[in-house]
Formats: sequence, C-alpha cells, structure tokens
Amino acid sequence: MEELDQWKEQLLHLWSLAEEQLRQVPPVQLYAAAAVLVFTTLLLLSLRLLKRAKSNTIVLTGLSGAGKTVLFYQLRDGSIHGGTVTSMEPNEETFVLHSETTEKRKTKPVHVVDVPGHSRLRPKLDEYLPRAAGIVFVVDALDFLPNCRSASEYLYDILTKGSVVKKKIPLLILCNKTDKVTAHTKEFIRRQMEKEIDKLRASRSAISAADIKNEFTLGVPGEPFSFTQCYNKVTTADASGLTGDISQLEQFIREYVKP
Repeated sequence: MEELDQWKEQLLHLWSLAEEQLRQVPPVQLYAAAAVLVFTTLLLLSLRLLKRAKSNTIVLTGLSGAGKTVLFYQLRDGSIHGGTVTSMEPNEETFVLHSETTEKRKTKPVHVVDVPGHSRLRPKLDEYLPRAAGIVFVVDALDFLPNCRSASEYLYDILTKGSVVKKKIPLLILCNKTDKVTAHTKEFIRRQMEKEIDKLRASRSAISAADIKNEFTLGVPGEPFSFTQCYNKVTTADASGLTGDISQLEQFIREYVKP
C-alpha cells in the first residue's frame, strides 16, 4: 500500500508540473499543437481505411472458347450452367467462392468479371482493369498451337497497358482443359507465348512511335523475352473448368483478395 501511495504522489506531482508548463505556453501555440494532432490522427485513419479498401475484383479474360465462363460458374456455385456457349456480354457478380461456402469462418466475397474474348468486345476490358486486384488470362491448353499467336498478341496488349503496368496488377496465365490427354503443359504454353511475344516485341519496335497503341514496352533490349521481365508478376497454372479442378485458380484469387 505504501508503494502505491508513493506512485500516486509522484503522478500528482508530475501532473501539477505539466499544468504549470501548459499555463506558460501561449494559447496560439496550444491551438496549433492541437490542430497538428487532429490532422495527424485523421491522416493515419485515412491511410488505414485506404488499406482496408483494397480491390476485390478479379478479371477473367482470354480468347473466345478458352473456357472463361465455365470457370466463372465453377467459382460461383461449382457448376458449369450454360458456360460452354461463348459469351457476348460480361458476366459480373460478387460472391463467396463456392469452395468456401461450407466454412464456418467469415470470408471476403470476390467480385469476378468474365470479359468476352471476341475481338470486337475486348474494349470492355478497359472498364475493369483499373480496379482489378488480379487478372486471369485463360488459355485453351487443348487447342493452343493454332491460337498461340492470337493469344500472345492479346496478352501482349494487356501487359503493356498503363492501367496494368502502373498498378503492377498480378496476372495468372491459366491453362484450361488440362484434364484432356492431348492438352499441352503449362510449361510448354509459357515458353511458346514468351517466344511469340519476343517476335511481337521486335516487330512492333520497328513500327514508328506514332503507330504504336501500346503505352509501355516489354522486356530487356538485346535479351530474349521472359515473363520475369514484366513490370507486374506473371505466373502460370493448370485448371479444368468442366471437371471443377480450379484449386490453383482459387489459390491465386485468395493471394490477392484476402479472405
């Protein structure tokens, strides 16, 4: 008890000294200090809110027929619905991933956008990229070789967009339909697309600057192109929309949209 009384006396003494010091400070300085304190507090709160308000949008894109819509429905409710028909309008919805609906803990919903791959509808992609937390570029692993150049051109355009480069939006090359025996591996698809983009890089750099629509260039001059040279992180994964094997896709989503 004696020690407690001594602490109380010391605290009271310190408080009285603080009051005396404050009385000696002009009111203008006190108001200024209070204003700085309030401003700093509001700034810190704003920064915390901005961090919390991270995007939860995942954009599915790629050529027509790659299986984007099937993947969309698998993510939403674990089925394919009418997903084998080519979409002419974006599918857009916010939901908890189907694989997480049985979990007891609360999980953050994901806003998934399936953008049609038809060349005339691709401009719609620009509406969603600025708010994307991640991009999933879907490739048909079964029918890859005939579409390799077209897919690589589309991917090149995405990787050189200012909205993607400036925010360093992560991109997943998702090789779909890998359940089929004749499907190509993700390693093969990655190498072939790197080779095609290397050719594109060389041909487009030869065009006059006035004719180039891309906002940024790719790769390191004088070196073969590799996805590791991109401004943003580019990874590859396997999936099968029809069989529901989408664990690697879900892993990518939850890496950038935390549950």
